[in-house]
Amino acid sequence: MCVSLPGLVISAEDGQLTGRGMEGFYRAGRRLLSRCQVRVAGREPLAVQARTVGADRARFVGTVRASPGTGPDPDVLVERVRHADGTERITLRSFAARPLRLPVEAALGTDLAELAAVATGAKAPEVPADVHAAGLRWSTARGASAVTADPPPSDALASAGLLRWEAKLPPGGTWTVELRVRPNGTGTHGRGPDATSGRAAVNPFAPARASGDDPRVAHLWRTCLEDLRALLLRDPGHPTDLYLAGGAPWRCGPAPAEALVAARMTLPLGTDLALGTLRALARTQLTGPGPRSGMIPGPRRDAGPRLPPGCTATEATLLFPVLLAEARRWGLPDRRTQELLPTAERCLRWLRGTVGDGEFLVDPLPGGPVRAETQAHAHRAALLGADLLDAYDRPAGTELRQWAQTLRTAFREQFWIEDRAGGRPAAARAPDGRPVTHLGAHSVHLLDTGLLGSGASAPGLLDTVRAGQLARLLGGPAMDSGWGLRALETRDAAYNPFGHRGGAVRVQETAVAVAGLAAAGFEKEASSLLRGALAAAEMFAYRLPEMYAGEQRTEGGAPLPHPAACRPAATAAAAGLLLLTTLAGIRPDVPAGKVTLHPVRGTPLGEIELTGLRVAGAPFSVRVGRLGLAMVEEAAEGLQLGA
Repeated sequence: MCVSLPGLVISAEDGQLTGRGMEGFYRAGRRLLSRCQVRVAGREPLAVQARTVGADRARFVGTVRASPGTGPDPDVLVERVRHADGTERITLRSFAARPLRLPVEAALGTDLAELAAVATGAKAPEVPADVHAAGLRWSTARGASAVTADPPPSDALASAGLLRWEAKLPPGGTWTVELRVRPNGTGTHGRGPDATSGRAAVNPFAPARASGDDPRVAHLWRTCLEDLRALLLRDPGHPTDLYLAGGAPWRCGPAPAEALVAARMTLPLGTDLALGTLRALARTQLTGPGPRSGMIPGPRRDAGPRLPPGCTATEATLLFPVLLAEARRWGLPDRRTQELLPTAERCLRWLRGTVGDGEFLVDPLPGGPVRAETQAHAHRAALLGADLLDAYDRPAGTELRQWAQTLRTAFREQFWIEDRAGGRPAAARAPDGRPVTHLGAHSVHLLDTGLLGSGASAPGLLDTVRAGQLARLLGGPAMDSGWGLRALETRDAAYNPFGHRGGAVRVQETAVAVAGLAAAGFEKEASSLLRGALAAAEMFAYRLPEMYAGEQRTEGGAPLPHPAACRPAATAAAAGLLLLTTLAGIRPDVPAGKVTLHPVRGTPLGEIELTGLRVAGAPFSVRVGRLGLAMVEEAAEGLQLGA
């Protein structure tokens, strides 16, 4: 699979597109080409290698025996380099001792189906083709697409969807044809960053690099950046604003909560992505009368076997002021912050209005539970939102802090389950007040008090002793799989290693756990989860899926991919960067003119160096030595450094 949104291409390992399953070239959610079967000298090349060159490109190599009487050795190599932007370059290379004249055919076809329909297994007939320019064209009421070839084919048969060439290859020579797939037979189209001025011109990420004693650090960093660039989308009405799609192939469109989470994790690369994400989502905010006024809309999301589906609109609404407050501390200019402040105020007003005189933020589903994860999001939003309001002399900061204090007190009394092993936090409280007792990865949010991107810590929902107990539970064998943090502990009767909320390892929660544990001083547990996630990344060639099976790691084993996982995924790619930046513990407070460092002293990966990050809009580089001491090597002028 190759991604460069809005372009996507899915292939089998032999490189042939046969139209089976989800194979094909897609753009903006429509399959423009479902078949592209190449034959040389009347036969399909024998596949010998398929590999991903980058997030947006794949290379397929096959061989053909074109000369009679040459024994088992092939004499023609066929290379296909496929790009998610809709191009494929086919190159024939001759190893024969004499000149070759080889017929080359490409059998093409499409159903112009929607990606969602293809994913559900719906079948649609192929659309008849017409000869068009230097290729073929397909058109229905659903849309149109065209394939053009350079050089043009010597023959085109619309009835068979066939393009033909005669390749002339001298000894050791090459012959190349490039196919281009486009919607409506026009040029570039869609919502992706390449839709106007080119991807490089709108890259919101700093040209940052990571290196260190562990060579996997550089590979993971580079691949995560590639994946994030591949998932960038433009806001259709405001092309300067970029945000991240959820992931490919299942969530190639906007996913508000995931976009905010990923933008928050990538703040060390600069604030441009955060700004584009916040602007795009601010335009979707619900206004006017009613209990949902102020919310950022979002779909419901499955919460696993123990709880009903959750509301991502609640999560996105609470994340909006958090991301804005933290982006300001990383260097988002005042004028940009003030531009988005009214949206953040409406989010916070919705929070206070929904809570009312109560202690907790209740699930919006009628008769739904009071979730611990939601209280963690709300508590963080209240504290960071209050700081944001105070900074611009806006009212309600004091009221938010007072409610956060009330929430902390009530949470520590009502959400902790005592037992002989030291206790655990409840996952939720049922409508009748009974605690929902299962232990899952959702509990990592209780450790995220705003330290992922803020300049100062905030009091947590758990006190120090109970936070330590939670750290021990997360670091135990029931939760730590050796490849990362399971979504549900193995001792639970509902545990399923492939359960996406019932036992699989989700990279986002693993990274949040590592960051929260490290910030709270539980470096042993943080280091174990970090090493496990890095080992899993290596097994996936550093292109992390959003989740994989939570089976226990064994000697010589490998993590099993989840069949429904997006790969690449925005939160997984951003989480890979968070895992590495956590080691440096960068805590900026640009409005106060300072930045402090709290590195992981145990240096679980040895020495690590991060260069080209962005703080206060200027390059920022830091190195953490083998003794756990951090040294800033580049920073904005006038920025006061501390430790």
